[in-house]
Amino acid sequence: MPISKIRGVNINWQVIGNKGPSTRPWVVMTSGGRRSYEEFIPLANKIAAYGYQVLLHDRRNTGASEVLLEGDEGEEIPWTRDMFELTQQQNIQPAFFCGSSSGARTSILFYLRYPQAVRGLLLMRVTGGAFAAGRLPENYYGQFIRAAQQGGMAAVCATEQWKERIAANPATRDYLMAMPPEKFIAVLTRWNEIFAAGGKYPVMGVTDDELKSIKVPTVIIPGNDKTHSSASALFAHNAIPGSELHRLPIEDQDVPLIPFPDWASYEAEIAHTFADFMARTMAAEGRLQARA
Repeated sequence: MPISKIRGVNINWQVIGNKGPSTRPWVVMTSGGRRSYEEFIPLANKIAAYGYQVLLHDRRNTGASEVLLEGDEGEEIPWTRDMFELTQQQNIQPAFFCGSSSGARTSILFYLRYPQAVRGLLLMRVTGGAFAAGRLPENYYGQFIRAAQQGGMAAVCATEQWKERIAANPATRDYLMAMPPEKFIAVLTRWNEIFAAGGKYPVMGVTDDELKSIKVPTVIIPGNDKTHSSASALFAHNAIPGSELHRLPIEDQDVPLIPFPDWASYEAEIAHTFADFMARTMAAEGRLQARA
């Protein structure tokens, strides 16, 4: 897959769909958690079947992309800056930005910083609520801080999540082992503070006023577990002016997390929903341009 140097970091990315000239806008998809974009390939193929080109990428510190653990503004803002430069380099702005879970949040944060680069938002499994606010800081940061405190960087490399990233990019182990545990702990502690502070909002990491400020067409597909409760999606839908809500034939379940691959049987419906929404958005744009 292509590798591009983005803001000093090697980013792994892939295009799904027709690579020739197209009058249709691109779709930029961001997966959830800290997982590789590979979990989105099946859905990306289904969206591409409607004639769209889809850009997938591993965010810095995820998948096969390079690791750079530094900075005091958290993980998600650098992700938006990387996305802007990558999509600018590929000359695909403005695009539709699509994401699930942390990918949905990153797509919203991207719009808030670069509205001119966004044609619309396709959001799935919006995160929020007390359960997510309690679970995710530990999942993303707390367990790794303790590992470094108790066993140094070798213990961090031995955790399940970092073993997956090392398998995707072996250079990740070299980077981690060369990093002083004290620096690793300091960076993740700061990131944890920033992330946990966003847990007080019904849509994690995004204020009510920020949701109300969104002015691009938006469609939301609710999740159905305790981390991605349908209530969080409903709140986002009610806050984002003119947004659409599409409910899958599912009900909320009393489980911490339903992995995205377990939604495989709904991917055809998701792809159709997004393709129809984008077609209607483009048609509305065309009518406005014709009147101008």
